[in-house]
Amino acid sequence: MLSRVPAVARCLPLAALFAAGSAIALELPLPPAGEDIVGQVQVVKAKYEDTFADLGVANDLGYLEMIAANPGVDAWLPGEGTEVILPTRFILPPGPREGIVINLAEYRMYYFPKGQNVVHTYPLGIGREGWSSPVAETRITAKTPNPGWTPPKSILEEHAADGDPLPSYVPPGPNNPLGPYKMTLSVPGYLIHGTNKKFGIGMRVSHGCFRMLNQNVLQLAEMVPVGTPVRILNEPYKFGRSNGKVYLEAHAPLEDTGAPSVVDKHTAVINALLKREELGELRLDWEVVREVVAAEDGLPVEIAEPDAEMLSKAETAF
Repeated sequence: MLSRVPAVARCLPLAALFAAGSAIALELPLPPAGEDIVGQVQVVKAKYEDTFADLGVANDLGYLEMIAANPGVDAWLPGEGTEVILPTRFILPPGPREGIVINLAEYRMYYFPKGQNVVHTYPLGIGREGWSSPVAETRITAKTPNPGWTPPKSILEEHAADGDPLPSYVPPGPNNPLGPYKMTLSVPGYLIHGTNKKFGIGMRVSHGCFRMLNQNVLQLAEMVPVGTPVRILNEPYKFGRSNGKVYLEAHAPLEDTGAPSVVDKHTAVINALLKREELGELRLDWEVVREVVAAEDGLPVEIAEPDAEMLSKAETAF
């Protein structure tokens, strides 16, 4: 059985545990073939003026992932000297490592530039309840700097009903909800764009589009050509291998119809694991798996030894 120590201590080298200062932009080297984990978790000591929103912007992290990684810490007043976890270690999303991959359950984008052995990853604001972002395979069809915004009829009607009428056109500038750049997707009505409300990054706040921090959307726009494929997933449970061990990263599932039951979550975990046939036969510590699923803290945690037990036993482990 794996050691039942705090999740953060299981998911990163000890030397990284008390890193100081802000992370650089999240451009990370890809792991060797057959491995799936990039980056390192960091722990910083908060200054008296720090908030999770500020630390997230400074470290390419969204608000909710900061909350999830730091249970019990006050998001608006962590306190001078409080150790704050920066969840900057990731299991790469399943499937081909090409183009842009968005995982809605993570509120996060991964960009795999062609011919380079790196991945860029950014936090996202995604569609709120009733305006969910789509799960789809699409592509970038246009790139537009300094866009204006013509609100669609549905959004005009919504704002009017709320007593907050919108103009029929918002010109480029600091008050434009699209920020300094937009990228149009082949799925009609959906964009990747900047924002005039950076607090919403890493939350369900949009009408289905994908919001980015302005500095991030500008960086991405320089790298991404028109025609780049965009694969949009909704995977709250990601499995990955590193150094012969298997890890699980769990996020709160996105639901528009109420919170899923524990049984529903465990079924989703097993289904996600069964899709990863390349992981082979594993000896899983199901007690740790249950802890990771319950925590939903977004931190990759070791759940399996490389020795084999039949994977089919997973179906009765819960």
